[in-house]
Amino acid sequence: MNELNSAASRRTERLAEADARVDRYGREYCRTLAELTDDWVVELFETAVREHPPKSGRVALVAIGGYGRGELAPGSDLDLLLVHDVKARKVGKDIEPTASALWYPLWDAGIKLGHAVRRIDEQLDLARTDLDSATALITARPLAGDDRLAEEVVDTGRALWRDNASKFLGELRDRVRVRQESAGDVAYRLEPDLKDGHGGLRDVQSLWWAQEAGLDLRAEDLIDLDHCYDVLLRARVSLHRSTDRAGDILRLEDQDAAAAAGGWNDADHMMTDVAAAGRTVAWLCDENWGRVGAAPEGPERAVAPGVVLRRGEVELSATADPAADSTLVLQTAIAAARHGARIGRSTLDRLHDGAAGWSGPWPVGATDDLIALLLEGQRAVPVLESLDQRNLVARLLPEWEPVRSKPQRNAYHRFTVDRHLWEAAANASELVDRVSRPDLLVLGALFHDLGKGYPGDHTIVGMELMRSIGPKLGLSQPDVDVLVTLIEQHLLLPDVAMRRDLTDPATIRQVAEAVKTVEVLDLLHALTEADSLATGPSAWGDWKEGLVGELAARVRHVLGGGDVAEVTWRLFPDADTLAAMAVGELDIVRRDDVITVVSPDAAGNFSRIAGVLSLHGLDVTSAQAHSDEGGIAASQFRIVVPENGLNWRAVKADLGRALAHRLAIEARLAEREQTYRRRRRTQAAAPGPPSVVFDDEASSNATVIVVRAVTRIGILHRISKAIGELGLDIRHATVQTIGMEVVDTFYVRANDALVTDSAYRKEIKRALLHAVS
Repeated sequence: MNELNSAASRRTERLAEADARVDRYGREYCRTLAELTDDWVVELFETAVREHPPKSGRVALVAIGGYGRGELAPGSDLDLLLVHDVKARKVGKDIEPTASALWYPLWDAGIKLGHAVRRIDEQLDLARTDLDSATALITARPLAGDDRLAEEVVDTGRALWRDNASKFLGELRDRVRVRQESAGDVAYRLEPDLKDGHGGLRDVQSLWWAQEAGLDLRAEDLIDLDHCYDVLLRARVSLHRSTDRAGDILRLEDQDAAAAAGGWNDADHMMTDVAAAGRTVAWLCDENWGRVGAAPEGPERAVAPGVVLRRGEVELSATADPAADSTLVLQTAIAAARHGARIGRSTLDRLHDGAAGWSGPWPVGATDDLIALLLEGQRAVPVLESLDQRNLVARLLPEWEPVRSKPQRNAYHRFTVDRHLWEAAANASELVDRVSRPDLLVLGALFHDLGKGYPGDHTIVGMELMRSIGPKLGLSQPDVDVLVTLIEQHLLLPDVAMRRDLTDPATIRQVAEAVKTVEVLDLLHALTEADSLATGPSAWGDWKEGLVGELAARVRHVLGGGDVAEVTWRLFPDADTLAAMAVGELDIVRRDDVITVVSPDAAGNFSRIAGVLSLHGLDVTSAQAHSDEGGIAASQFRIVVPENGLNWRAVKADLGRALAHRLAIEARLAEREQTYRRRRRTQAAAPGPPSVVFDDEASSNATVIVVRAVTRIGILHRISKAIGELGLDIRHATVQTIGMEVVDTFYVRANDALVTDSAYRKEIKRALLHAVS
């Protein structure tokens, strides 16, 4: 036992030494760890066999899985196979003491062990039928014991894999698809699964296994896979080392420490590398698995000048010369998108080797080709991905390079910047019947966030980029001006719709002055939808679509020469609410995600309602308030209904108690905040400091206050309570949560007048900052 403790101690010392060597990352670190572990495990095995020798037959220890590949990450399982040929009736008597003497010291050392004890015939039977058992032997390596027995199980296992290639390749491909669907994309997840995600380590391993079964992988693919594997493995090792625990999901709160442990400058650099590696692996995986079992499709036929469809793939003809005509890049891409086909790998190589870049004006017809490609919609996205894998997009448009694989690192955006722009353009192609200039719509979608790849405000930078890019594309100055406006105002409609009162004439006038023409309004309306859909599932829904549509309709009326007074009617209170107000009694109703409360007017009612909703875990997205001369008030709150529903009876009862001053809202909120699990970070950038801004241009009949702060339990209650305590009446409010921040907008009046006194404003600001800090 002293010898075993000494071996474990030596291993610990050498691991500490390896950990201190910051030049060891990724695969090199894993191999060092595997070598150190080999010494320990072999010594344990030899001791176990010496102290508990099997009475008959041979025994060998084999490393399998990641350990077999010599890639042992700090938190990886130690996968070991104890194989033997002891007769069946003596297995329990002969092998169990040996196995226990091997396994228990490993468990006692805190090792997470993946182990099996099998006769060689049992192991090989499994290798014939079970995918996991078969792949485990592909990279297995003998560690100790009978050399011939270990070599027999490893060599025979690999031969069985090749012999059963047709069966296993189909299973492996199906397993890859299932795993990808459940784990998501490594390149686009805020918190990627480095192992099982689409484009992760397991995808690379699956292709290596497929190659062993006869799948023909190109030499350059193997080089790219090896490089990407190194990047992903480096990130995984860094995650294990920085967190001191096993795990494959690179969580947001761990990314800074993992980047430092892995030798990256910062987490942004690490996640950019991870995204780029994940994209390449995913593309190579899709490309190579897509060819498994693919049947030839008809005879070769021309689909464009110099472009043919051959065996289901788009290829350059033998006479086409991309060095002489670089527009073949876009013509080939259009053909691939229109036929739903891949661009052949040899053609991608020819385009990469021959097509020259366009640093100056584009060739005649090239811009029309780009627009035609974008108008193919979603079918263009995988084609653009293929071009980007050969760096052809940035070659034609050098300004594209800074957004390639650039992660946005927040839960709101699901794609990297470049993929987001492709998706937005694809979505825009579905909306071209709503605009007079489809070409400007898809170009605006493609370029609206291009500035995110550069320092500074992405909108201002994007406008300057467009002023440079537009002439190179051969666009007229009026068209360039429209595209600059689309970039400048691409957030205008959603921001106004979600944060302003659409019944206020000032709101409609401001938007009309910003867009100037119906043509630009229609383009912005379509771009808003395309952009939001490409952002993520939380960025677009029926309610937001309705608000943006309502805003666009009202602005369109004014731009068409109509009077703003004709489109600023109030939507609240509606007829049902007015009827309830006429009765003059407490009335609490819910319709889907809208809660309306009618009650006698009293100071603080709005904040009480907000407090009750927070107590029940209900997020508020907008709120409106109205009171009549008879002393009856109505408040309407739009909420996010939890996926598991809500207990409306309890909510309604608590609302009644709160309005009757029979509910300790502050105490209950404090208790909930103590017991409520803190929300995990949803963005890499730290939220800014809280702010309170008076917007005097936003309304003609109310003072508008915009509050930004980190979201927390009961924050709307606290803000609205502070507003009420200072004698302000809330006429309208919108509440928007963006990542970890809230942006709450309140339309208020004091004694039925605007708030203009500077000293009064200072006190309001002081109270609100105190409420959210």
